Amino acid sequence: MNVLVWFKRDLRIADNAALALAAQSGAVLPLYLVEPEYWRLPDVSARQWAFTAETLAGLRDDLGALGAPLVVRVGEAVEVLDRLCRQHDIARILSFEETGNRWTYARDRRVAAWAKAAAVDWVEVPQQGVIRRMARRDGWAGRRDAAMAAAVVGPPQALRPIRGVEPGAIPPARALKLPDDPCAHRQTGGRDQAERLLASFLTHRGEPYRSAMSSPLSAERACSRLSPHLALGTLSPREVVQATATRQAERAGGRWGGALASFQSRIAWRDHFMQKLETEHAIEWRALHRAADDLRPRDPDALRLAAWEKGETGIPYLDACMRYLRATGWLNFRARAMVMSVASYHLWLDWRATGAVLARRFTDYEPGIHWPQVQMQSGVTGINALRIYNPVKQGLDQDPTGAFTRRWVPELGGVPDAFLHCPWRWEGARGLLGRLYPEPVVDLAASARAAREAVGRLRQDKGFREAAFEVVERHASPSDDARFVNDRSRTGRRRPADAAQMSFDL
Repeated sequence: MNVLVWFKRDLRIADNAALALAAQSGAVLPLYLVEPEYWRLPDVSARQWAFTAETLAGLRDDLGALGAPLVVRVGEAVEVLDRLCRQHDIARILSFEETGNRWTYARDRRVAAWAKAAAVDWVEVPQQGVIRRMARRDGWAGRRDAAMAAAVVGPPQALRPIRGVEPGAIPPARALKLPDDPCAHRQTGGRDQAERLLASFLTHRGEPYRSAMSSPLSAERACSRLSPHLALGTLSPREVVQATATRQAERAGGRWGGALASFQSRIAWRDHFMQKLETEHAIEWRALHRAADDLRPRDPDALRLAAWEKGETGIPYLDACMRYLRATGWLNFRARAMVMSVASYHLWLDWRATGAVLARRFTDYEPGIHWPQVQMQSGVTGINALRIYNPVKQGLDQDPTGAFTRRWVPELGGVPDAFLHCPWRWEGARGLLGRLYPEPVVDLAASARAAREAVGRLRQDKGFREAAFEVVERHASPSDDARFVNDRSRTGRRRPADAAQMSFDL
């Protein structure tokens, strides 16, 4: 039997169940589809394509060494798949279950309808850690952990290729008509890079992980930096979990023990959030708590949005983080939460608009993590505590010397250290603000107060609490799993009598 393996977000030959199954089934055509319509979406970017293209080049080499180089085609999925299946007598397509954005979900529905009509057997291999067709979270954590503990599937020893198939070129960004997206310090794609990062993190970089992950001064090195590789699947989550477990057995206590336990928890959190989008695809465009859907204007203030995106809000630490993100494609978790919180509360911008900006900027954009996190940091889930970060305090806490902020906001070079994170309080501000550097676009204290009052009024509305419990039942973590304690509801100690038992983090 001739088999087509459709690579999506599983760009590796090791621990790839679809590829392993194909190798046992017959001659193999490994395919990556470059879909121009996808690359015109508002949540994707040239930096993401550049990382993807580098990863595809490495995958092509790896598959070529097995005997069947990666085939790359540009076009609409149904048209390309139909043509290849007809030309090469292919009766089966293997791919992994993808938790993508709304566009990829709709595309997969079209492919499924075509495959059924064309009598092509399309088999989707389950992901690791994300369980399809779960309406509630009961039993998810155990199934996720079992998937992580299962044996890693080795790469096939060899592949029998389908003859007469031209590999095709991996197109550059300009061929896809992607807007220019300079990202001077972007990470490099490819499994070789991922394996080096994992090894260096587990042997020396990761020791201060727990204490260093929050500050931009230390997170860039102390964090694993595996997120873009996990997003595209150059490494499998299971490979990372098991390599970390091996290291934990060697370094059971001390600083390393705490660091590796924290890292394992973060990997579990990754799956936890991806499961939210898998369970409810509308999270990408609709608030989890329906009453919060129109909390902010759908048509956001264009000037504030542009200032935030460019890093020109007049709020130094916020601006430094946004400029750093533009140049690197990455931010540490605390900074991601802060920039989203300030956009949502102080600037009162709708999460859908700001979420799309960040999605384009992140090289590691993973829809299943991104949109639930964006909603959580914007206060529209109905089940999480408000996280109204004070960007001045965050600057003082995370960049106390000002080294990070001064590097990315050089306009503040003449501001004394004591006023770096709040230059409007400096006596020399008159010669700086509105000239070399913007005046703050909002009053931080007043805007935070107004946001807190607006959300507070919403949460007092009739029916808000009952609807929040419905969100809890669909998405909140098990009450007895300490890894997910911060994602339980804070809506109250009691619950309506007709809802299932749930304990809350207070």
